[in-house]
Amino acid sequence: MAILTSMNQITLYTVLTSAVLISFGTGRNPLRAAGVFARNLAVNPRYLLLFGSLLAILFMNKLELIIESKMKHQTDFTPFVQRLEGGFVEGFQQLFHAAWLTPVLAFFYVVVFQSLLVASLAVYMYRDKTGRQFSATCYAIMLNYLIAIPFYLFMPVKEVWAFNPNVHFYMLEAFPAFETVYRGLSGLDNCFPSLHTSISVTLALLGARSGIKRWAWLTGVTAAIIIFTIFYMGIHWLTDMLGGLCLATFAVYMGYKLADLKSLAKPIPSVHPSR
Repeated sequence: MAILTSMNQITLYTVLTSAVLISFGTGRNPLRAAGVFARNLAVNPRYLLLFGSLLAILFMNKLELIIESKMKHQTDFTPFVQRLEGGFVEGFQQLFHAAWLTPVLAFFYVVVFQSLLVASLAVYMYRDKTGRQFSATCYAIMLNYLIAIPFYLFMPVKEVWAFNPNVHFYMLEAFPAFETVYRGLSGLDNCFPSLHTSISVTLALLGARSGIKRWAWLTGVTAAIIIFTIFYMGIHWLTDMLGGLCLATFAVYMGYKLADLKSLAKPIPSVHPSR
């Protein structure tokens, strides 16, 4: 059953889902939390610099695809990965595939994944007056991309379905235009490490240390669903997932280290509503 058809639709779903998640995480009207976020960016140069740097790094993912398209004679590491783990993903699909499950997981992979990132930034800006959690999140996400991009350029690994004819790309059942509408955001050979794994686990680890129990549970469950989805959809290898777990652990560790540097550890004067 197709539930996703265009980028405009995905954008609308992302905005609505982000609003629901922000409300869940803050316990407040999402517009109020968005207002706090905007005001803090306006009055705190450090917040603005961190957020601007994060957006710039996210743009680098698109730039990587342009650079990669101009590179020649790249070694394909996919056969090595296939020999390493065999038919794990093929067996996973055969065990778990169900028609009703496909659209649910597609929604998580495309919409909830990015909505949770947006919501995490807003929730931490609203709930944490010291700025530590927001700063750690920005640094951790930036590190995810900065570390992953060289692998995508110099160690290309194709998605499982594109290499193994026995693995199905079930995403097309829920999002038929995925290859023409969404593919431009992620290269077909940008598999190792899995950013969907690393970023969702990064958000889960950050959530676990946020002190917000409901947010910790939400990010943890979402990370588990995303990891399930990358195999179910036939996108990532087990090796990609393991690489993503290692990347997430390192990024979160370094994210807090950077947030705690003396030059950044002083409480950042923030605009917060009275509770």
